[in-house]
Amino acid sequence: MAVVNELIRKEADGSISFGNYELAQKSKVEDFPVGGDLLKVKTFNEITKLEKNGLFLYESVPGTAVNGFKETADGIEFTVEGAEDAQITLGLEDETSYEIFVNGASTGKVQTGLGGKLSVSVETANADAVAVKVVKA
Repeated sequence: MAVVNELIRKEADGSISFGNYELAQKSKVEDFPVGGDLLKVKTFNEITKLEKNGLFLYESVPGTAVNGFKETADGIEFTVEGAEDAQITLGLEDETSYEIFVNGASTGKVQTGLGGKLSVSVETANADAVAVKVVKA
């Protein structure tokens, strides 16, 4: 896997890939159409952020490359890589319990608050892509 040089792209399976943690300066793509929604990505070495229809969906500090990002009725799944370990925040449903899986292993259950945000730390430094799956518990 590698960074997404075009910053965001649709994949053949309907998922999206986005982010380039190698950029020294902020870059963004706005109004990227996917399935009737408009996506916006901002990315560089310090942060990668994704919005859908103006609403928060994904953020990582520092920046990451995300591949195979899929939203379902039950959650989100994707693979992520980066130059350093990353703190990832996802925009999910308010006050809902989710189970987090990293590379297939459960890391536990978390309850989102009123804002629907869920955070997970991922060890991406010196690693191949890390699979993350978040599903309603």
